Amino acid sequence: MDLSQFQFDLPESLIALRPAEPQDSARLLVVHGDGRLEDAGVRDLPRYLNAGDVLVFNDTRVLPAALKGVRPARDEIGQDVACDVNLTERIDAANWRALARPGRRLKDGDTIVFAEGFTADITGHHEGGEIGLRFSLSGEELTGALDRHGAMPLPPYIARRRPADAKDRETYQTEFAGEDAASVAAPTAGLHFTPRLLSECDAAGLVRETVRLHVGLGTFKPLEEKQLEENRLHQEWRRLTPETAERLNAARTSGRRVVPVGTTAMRTLESCVDTEGVLHPATGPTDIFLKPGDAVRGTDALVTNFHLPGSSLFMLVSALMGTDVMRAAYDHAIANEYRFYSYGDACLLLP
Repeated sequence: MDLSQFQFDLPESLIALRPAEPQDSARLLVVHGDGRLEDAGVRDLPRYLNAGDVLVFNDTRVLPAALKGVRPARDEIGQDVACDVNLTERIDAANWRALARPGRRLKDGDTIVFAEGFTADITGHHEGGEIGLRFSLSGEELTGALDRHGAMPLPPYIARRRPADAKDRETYQTEFAGEDAASVAAPTAGLHFTPRLLSECDAAGLVRETVRLHVGLGTFKPLEEKQLEENRLHQEWRRLTPETAERLNAARTSGRRVVPVGTTAMRTLESCVDTEGVLHPATGPTDIFLKPGDAVRGTDALVTNFHLPGSSLFMLVSALMGTDVMRAAYDHAIANEYRFYSYGDACLLLP
């Protein structure tokens, strides 16, 4: 597959560094399967769907996974080393994988001090530049310490331009996030859904369901040839409960559409659907990689943001709509100055 067909030039001025205020005032580009495009607003979403259609949200919670710490000097003549740590994947109650700077100055066995009583030992170096961390705290105590001392892990294209702040604690978390904080990136299409918009969706007769996929930083990594060859992405933990699967199957059987909100919700559904289009409950890792030519069986429409050029997410939306349709839609969005990426505007894709 030629990756160049998924590349496009995006002016840096269109990368949103803050969300629209209020967040449901973002723009919405409606993309039809025949290539028709309509400029609308996110609050117009209910008029493009039918009563009984099901919006499927990812209710994962983002952990304040960006930490600043110090690796103390190893001897009397050494120097302390300031460290920036971004957690990437939870292994168990006390162990995580992380990206850290300056990685070359951190060795296995080193301890990083984040606060009094809150430290982590480096347990190993892994592929892709990640390190293993074993924290001095575990479970709820670790979650509490991260909440006190961590910052929201903004995507790299935002973090390079400004630091995370207290406002991001509100704007980079969905209204419907559950209690289990394990994601290190937000399911960003869900950020548009304010209490007002959710109420308007309810009033229009739209149904709400939730799945859960813990989002990893791999979602922002450039695609590698190895991933294309193996037809696999990074693993992320997901869950579709038996009760939700049953209700979604019943909705589709009765002619109603299942509309995931965000690519993480769509990946969850597509990792749980069989060749007949029937959804089955599942809990555990998925590395599903959807690209043009792959069958999309569990998704009837999609609400999503605008994605990085050359990314697996742009390939995913092209799998749903067709590459030519999505390239034309993105050309339109750029020409009309839609705001891109996590804090940007949205698309409604109607195959």
